[in-house]
Amino acid sequence: MGEMDWRNFEQDSLPPLLRCAVKTFVAHGYHGTSTRTLARAAGLSLPGLYYHFASKHAIIVAIMDLAMDDLWRRSLAAHAEAGDDVVLQLGLHIQCLALFHAHRRELAFLASTELRSLEPEAQARSIAARDRQEYLLIDILRLGATRGAFDVADASQLARALITMCTGISQWFSTAGPLSPGSIANDYVRYAQRLVGLV
Repeated sequence: MGEMDWRNFEQDSLPPLLRCAVKTFVAHGYHGTSTRTLARAAGLSLPGLYYHFASKHAIIVAIMDLAMDDLWRRSLAAHAEAGDDVVLQLGLHIQCLALFHAHRRELAFLASTELRSLEPEAQARSIAARDRQEYLLIDILRLGATRGAFDVADASQLARALITMCTGISQWFSTAGPLSPGSIANDYVRYAQRLVGLV
């Protein structure tokens, strides 16, 4: 993985066809969206759509894979920026999660709500990617506890609570609202710091 500005969300990582599919799935749900509707939204014929993807399921899988890969690469970049400072690791990790779920709210919302729509092999891969993401935070919490920097009794349970807090942003955040992604991220970092006994 090359260096990346993990705070920069100006460039959309999705190709146009998948971007149209995200908006259509968010509006109608995976099961409420037909392949014909996806083709029409993308300005394609059905054969044109099938040229790129073999099925509707292949489209949602591609969206899920890209979402988890994008978040993972950003998380690793944030972790690298923090270096060996475990307090900074926690802060940047939570900042990364919060920013991602605000800036990529539609993508994150789909990745959360449509896991049930995946066929077994794709579902298992998506769950493994989520577990990998969760373990990164668990490791930070355990390291902080071992060093005496954090007051954490159960790192796994706290990691799930922090992740749920951040993923929930995709369900309520609106660019028309009074809060910016940056201000939300800063607040969530402070919440996380309180939960580990830093403030």
